[in-house]
Amino acid sequence: MTTDVVVLGAGYAGVMAANRLLATHPGVSVTVVAPRPVFVERVRLHQVAAGSGAATHDLADVLHPAAAVHVGTAVHIGADRVLLADGTTLPFRVAIYAVGSGAAVPAIPGADRLHSTAELERALDTAAALGELGDGAGVVVVGGGLTGVESAAEIAEAHPRLSVTLVGDPVAHLPGSTRRFVAARLRRLGVRIRPGRVVAVEDGAVLLADGDAVPAELVVWAGGFTVPDLARRSALPVDETGRLRVDATLRSADGANVVGVGDAVTVAGQDHIRMSCQAALPLGAHGADTTWALLTGTDPRPLSLGFAAQCISLGRSSGVVQRTRPDDTPRSLALRGTLGSFGKEAVVRGTVWMLRRQARGHSYPFPAGPAPASEPIAVRR
Repeated sequence: MTTDVVVLGAGYAGVMAANRLLATHPGVSVTVVAPRPVFVERVRLHQVAAGSGAATHDLADVLHPAAAVHVGTAVHIGADRVLLADGTTLPFRVAIYAVGSGAAVPAIPGADRLHSTAELERALDTAAALGELGDGAGVVVVGGGLTGVESAAEIAEAHPRLSVTLVGDPVAHLPGSTRRFVAARLRRLGVRIRPGRVVAVEDGAVLLADGDAVPAELVVWAGGFTVPDLARRSALPVDETGRLRVDATLRSADGANVVGVGDAVTVAGQDHIRMSCQAALPLGAHGADTTWALLTGTDPRPLSLGFAAQCISLGRSSGVVQRTRPDDTPRSLALRGTLGSFGKEAVVRGTVWMLRRQARGHSYPFPAGPAPASEPIAVRR
């Protein structure tokens, strides 16, 4: 029996897509292929790694009850069916590609020694390894982006007996006032900030491009993300990083009955969309609408997705909510410190609440994207 829709992935985008479809079109049959029987709050995995919090919910707690769940992994997407690693074949009318992303592995000597907070299992491994370190042991977090900063702060606060170094330029893309606040907070937590680029990982140290060595009994890599190669292996159109290329409606660029949502896709003409749960929920919602259009033979609408803020936790009692324009470039306004911590936590909790709310049939509005360059933008005087 053919399922109307097969959703590949059960992260933020996949769950949102399934919930929206089933809540608004109860006659549709949906099967969700999930890698594990739990929903992972990926934005909390730095807490899992540090041992300061949990990040999982039973999948049934966030997914629409009418969704069928198959725990497994897809290995190939055909024209009208998906093959899973366990040999199961799932026929479909439309497939939703929501396979997410994982930690990038750098091409440097010693990469096999690296830990990560990008996936649940690796975050749990990191937590276990941190617990085995002796007092004063060196921990190096590589990467000055949001994941690296959050990981360094969380580990330093939860393990004050360890010596934590962040290699990178913390939140270099944000305004100077926010950069200074983040750097000061990291230093108060005991984090040493070391600009530089890691070129090798050795036993007991990381080597930098300038020749220096930073002592490290454990190294957490937060230097970017990669995506599964499922789309490439399935001969679907991909970019140079392996992300599925989709048009403005989120349909596969080759016209296949595949709709792409979440981290593992790149949307034509919308380069401002970054990997984030802030983008995943709107992508999942719009992907559901496009899927319904394909099922009913109507024309899907183009996506308009805007950002509102970049949120950073700096331990359990401090954080930043940096307001942004729809194209994700920062504005001057930011909440910092305790207010920033409250704001970040409210956003994280609200994300799960929104998934459950969508499953109950409530609408999910999201900000419109930036105005096209061809259209004049009104300037308020």
